[in-house]
Formats: sequence, structure tokens, C-alpha cells
Amino acid sequence: MDDTLALPAVPHRTDHAAARAHMVDSQVRPNKVVDPRIIEAMRRLPRERFVPAGLSSLAYADEDVPLPGGRALLEPMVIARLAQILRVRPGETALVVGAGAGYGAAVLDACGAKVTALEDDAMLLALARAALPALAPGVALAEGPVAAGWASGAPYDVILIEGAVEAIPDVLVAQLKPGGRMATVLAGPNEPGMGVLAEPVQVGGETRMRSQPIFNCAVPALPQFKRAPAFIF
Repeated sequence: MDDTLALPAVPHRTDHAAARAHMVDSQVRPNKVVDPRIIEAMRRLPRERFVPAGLSSLAYADEDVPLPGGRALLEPMVIARLAQILRVRPGETALVVGAGAGYGAAVLDACGAKVTALEDDAMLLALARAALPALAPGVALAEGPVAAGWASGAPYDVILIEGAVEAIPDVLVAQLKPGGRMATVLAGPNEPGMGVLAEPVQVGGETRMRSQPIFNCAVPALPQFKRAPAFIF
């Protein structure tokens, strides 16, 4: 008979610091992300703090992390490239629409922007209130209908929409400064997504948005901007 005492099993714990470094070196940098501010921010910011505790092991995966309300924390490469194409300059005002728990807002804050993070989901707001004060205290969290934008802080130099939309929302165009920039993912129903940089241009005395395709990606749609299906006779 073996009298050796059996030791209790030690539960597996994710090494978040190692996972964060691996995420940057294997997902972010190889995908044309060269802005040192974004790279440093993503090395530093603990993504596991921006998801429910039960999903922390997925925080550094090369995929979207599902969140409450049919939402998602966008995969690292996508949020990094969207932040990069905005070319944020220190001191610029930024609005993050559908900010979720605030990870994208924290990345823009690390680039020197004055960030407002807009969200309307109660569970996501609770996550943001727990994470942002310690990790990105400069971010102002705004609670209100995502589809309406945040007019009280407008106009903004840059707007980041964290999720796919079928078209650039007019309500957000109206909250952008002349010469401002907007980044999002455009994707129609059952169509692949495209990360785009949208900028206002003057055409015949009218302001229109010109969208420049930057990279292919697939991310969940923001439900607040889903178009109602057209009625067909």
C-alpha cells in the first residue's frame, strides 16, 4: 500500500502577462500595426479586465469574445487596426460608439486622445465602471442610446464605432468635425466585413462621407444600428 499523501490538484491559472505579450507579437504586430502607442497600450492593458470573469481565459484569443447583449470584445487585430487608421493626435477629442467595457476607448486614451466612451447596455457599463477608473482614468463614460451618438460632447475629431454597421450612420456624421475621421467595419447582411476609414468631403456644396477600405475582417454587427427589413409587396 502506498502511504504517500496525495496532493490536491492545483487549478490551472492563465498567465495573462505572457498571453498579452504573445497576443501583441503573434496577432497585432504581424498584421501591419506599427503605431508604437497602440502596441505599448496593448502590451499593458489587461484585456481580461474588460470581459466577464468567466470569460477571462478567452481575452487574448485571436477571435471576438462574446459579451452580454449580443455584443463582443473585438479581436485584438481588428481593434488595433481600427485605432491605427484613425491617426489620433494628442489632445484630439474622440467618441467610441458601442464602447462595451471600454477596451477600445482605453487604447485611444493611451494614444493621447480625450475619449468619451458611449454605451447603453447595463452589464457592459458595469464592466466599464469597474475597469476604466484604474486602467484609463482619462476616459469619460457616457450612458445613453448608442444609435444616437453623444451630441453633448460634439463635435469630435475622431469617432470609432466598435462593431459592424451596414452604412455610416448620418447621426454620427453630424457629430464629426470638418476634417474629422471615423473608423468602423462596414458589412451588409451575409456579407464579409471591411474595416474602413471614413472622412467627410464636399461634393457640390454638400458634405458626404468617403469610405476608404483598409482591411478585411469579420466582426459582429452592432444591434443598435441594424436596419429594419424592408417590406416587399
